[in-house]
Amino acid sequence: MEGFHGNLVTVSPLPGCLGDTQFCFRFRQGSNRKSSLGCFLETADRDAPLCLKGHYYGYVYFRQVRDKSLKRGYFQKSLVLISRLPYVTFFHSLLKILAPEYFEKQEPCLEAACNDIDRWPTPHPGRILTLPIMGVVIKVGSDSLVSIVLPTIHEVDLFRCFYPVFFHIQMLWELVLLGEALVVMAPSPAESSDTVLALVSCISPLRYCSDFRPYFTIHDSEFKEYTTRTQAPPSVILGVTNPFFAKTLQHWPHIIRIGDMKQAGEMAKQMKVKKLKNLKTLDSKPGTYMVTCSAHSQLFVFQGVQQKRPSAAQNAILRRYFLELTQSFIIPLERYVASLMPLQKSISPWKSPPQLRPFVQQDFMKTLEKAGPQLTSRLKGDWIGLYRHFLKSSNFDGWFRNRRREMTQKLEALHLEALCEEVRRLTFPPNEGDHRTNNKQQPVAPEQIHFITMSTAFQQVSGSGFFFSPFWAIPCQIIRIFIHSSP
Repeated sequence: MEGFHGNLVTVSPLPGCLGDTQFCFRFRQGSNRKSSLGCFLETADRDAPLCLKGHYYGYVYFRQVRDKSLKRGYFQKSLVLISRLPYVTFFHSLLKILAPEYFEKQEPCLEAACNDIDRWPTPHPGRILTLPIMGVVIKVGSDSLVSIVLPTIHEVDLFRCFYPVFFHIQMLWELVLLGEALVVMAPSPAESSDTVLALVSCISPLRYCSDFRPYFTIHDSEFKEYTTRTQAPPSVILGVTNPFFAKTLQHWPHIIRIGDMKQAGEMAKQMKVKKLKNLKTLDSKPGTYMVTCSAHSQLFVFQGVQQKRPSAAQNAILRRYFLELTQSFIIPLERYVASLMPLQKSISPWKSPPQLRPFVQQDFMKTLEKAGPQLTSRLKGDWIGLYRHFLKSSNFDGWFRNRRREMTQKLEALHLEALCEEVRRLTFPPNEGDHRTNNKQQPVAPEQIHFITMSTAFQQVSGSGFFFSPFWAIPCQIIRIFIHSSP
């Protein structure tokens, strides 16, 4: 971890944050990581997905209370957890257990917590984990009544975060989808970080591939890079609280200003008056690519507020709305990319694995006329323009790289299967008669064995980094397989 981040959260006061405050920040991996963190992270990072290896998350529990016995007049202390994993709800829940104990008992409490964490099992997708910590059991993915249940360990409350800008959620979805430069100005680190994380997650299951900083300050190492006026704003979402940024980032094209949140029952009367006041500017040139949201879809969510629908239900509806919107947008891309896959009959054990056909933007655009998002979405607007902008974004680049890697690995697996089947056929030809009753193989004589050299059969394809485990120790360029010769 870079040294200034520790100073930022443990020393710098947070104006207006009396009591307990939780938020998170994200920072780029430093060049001196090995010297500062040692070989511990080398082991921890070994199995981490590539998309998580470039940044760290800092999860903060900050306490500020009045204390006249101290020189400053306030007790100020933070507990920070550093992780590569974007499990916001999980780490915030963990800090709610650890931080109060730490503020009271200091270092011995942390030592006991570390001993508990060291005994936690390795996380696996889809597996229920029982995690004891400080006498409490956190059971992730379970509905047990005797534990602290965390049904979704990486999601924030979308409804609560988008409450102040509710009538602009369609526009925000498009800005995030296209990787536009966006800054969130909020009154507190908690609102700043939660809003940025909500924006990033609103295009799920599509992964947001640009940079994002839930809580960005003037002390961050990228401050000059992100605030310069000599070039266009980068593709990044920033969450800030310092009023200094109102002037420094005024040249950014999209700025969201979040005010104090009101109670859910007051939303109807408050939003009509303050919706434009809370939103400084979102001038994204709607005539170019903006899709117009149908009134019915947003009205359904809005009626839930007026009817005082529970917040959890409202959040689920809003997340479902974003999910269906993103899926409607991605389905035409998935359909076209699937057509780039070579036919299985073109796979031969005596040739290199076939290559994927290239992605041609014009060909894809032609498919939208009959198989576009209008088949699954009721939204109307300039879908073609939206796709054109998306194909230039880092989100498309990240998505297509991942899909191409998956499809290349599938081709290589099919090629290996065909090759193994050919080897089996040549090595163990069927015996005369009924092979179901007479399947005992005859011993192979030395003179019946010969070498077959295959120079390209198992070569690495397109830099995918995929290797076949049965031949792990054999050089890629030349692989020799002992096979039984035909009679």
